[in-house]
Amino acid sequence: MEDNTLFVDAGRESIERFQGDIAVITSDEFEAAHGEKLAQALNLDTWIPGANLVEMYNRLETEVAEAIRKEGEYQKLIRREIFPRLRTRPDAPPGAGVFKVNLDRLQEVHQQLLFNGAVEASDGTVVSHDTLPVTITQIGVCLVSYNGDQGTWVHRIFRRDLRTAPGMNPVDELMELLDRRRDRGAEDQPSPRDRFSSLARRGIMAYAERAVLLDRSDAEWRMGHGNPTPYELVTGSGLLDLLRASLALLTRLVEHRRFVYVQSTTSARELLTIGNALNPLEYAIVDTNKPFLQRVAGGHYRGQGWEGIKKELDRFIDECGPKIITGMYRASRQSPAQVFYAHVDFAHEAALIALADSVLQEHRGFPMLIDLADDLCRNMFGAEVFAASTLLAYAAAGEPYRYFSERKTR
Repeated sequence: MEDNTLFVDAGRESIERFQGDIAVITSDEFEAAHGEKLAQALNLDTWIPGANLVEMYNRLETEVAEAIRKEGEYQKLIRREIFPRLRTRPDAPPGAGVFKVNLDRLQEVHQQLLFNGAVEASDGTVVSHDTLPVTITQIGVCLVSYNGDQGTWVHRIFRRDLRTAPGMNPVDELMELLDRRRDRGAEDQPSPRDRFSSLARRGIMAYAERAVLLDRSDAEWRMGHGNPTPYELVTGSGLLDLLRASLALLTRLVEHRRFVYVQSTTSARELLTIGNALNPLEYAIVDTNKPFLQRVAGGHYRGQGWEGIKKELDRFIDECGPKIITGMYRASRQSPAQVFYAHVDFAHEAALIALADSVLQEHRGFPMLIDLADDLCRNMFGAEVFAASTLLAYAAAGEPYRYFSERKTR
């Protein structure tokens, strides 16, 4: 009988993409959240013809206006009821509460810290080129201040499914190659079966961003993008050695104390709700980073070797978690609130630096220094530049198109 075991699972990655624990949502819950029954959403007779744009825009304006009006009511209630409790609630970090900053104080931060180079920011970018013969990952990190570019670093990782030793039997080599490729996902698509996942690539980038701030910067203050103790590093991205190295690096970062991190997005919508109740030039110190670290460490470790590092991880969470505060600030009337992190001993100074840098972009309310680092990274190490160099390499090898997916040749 013919052996088809190599091919029967060819489409399983499309199934695995949707596997996992799926919470059951009742029809009543759907209606409560969306204001209409699920049956109505599924009934095409209730859909608006694409040509009837006037009715569609009217509904859009009505829904947005009502949602914003209701948010305004919640914000008034938060200012009256929630803000006073930030100082007195159980486990509140030192200095918790809401604070107003005046323009003179921001001007001092501009002159004494930001514009004289006393603050440096790092940001990174990771791009990957995945084809059947080889997967190439490029990680770039940039360090900037308002005095100019302080340095750029890049590293490329070349992954081949099999790097054989001399003398290996060709048939055995081929079978091992097929086995390894069966365990990977589709090209350029994340897969839970791929042990060398995009999570690990982001973990290496996150490590490099923080290492550059600690070991390549001489500035008094260090500014970073995201959470200073991100998920990718606290879990090791599945790599035991990365977790061990990360704990040592993050401990050094906490010991430096003069740092501020600003996050682009957060899943903590309750925190954003509190933050958007702030008035312009206000900031709030809300919590420590320990609850986040405890949630991450609660169930993302398995496999051989993880138990041996658990004591190190628990010690890091207990010692360093309470030393990192989580806060919110709002730079202008047009901009949304932003999440920031800082050392508990310098939380107010960190908030002032983040605010002072963010008021330079009134519409975004996000630190311009981080944006400068991001722009430099994308211009030097971004996807378009990387794709051009890889295309030349494949052309030089005599195969400019054969191993490129349909999406890459559109």
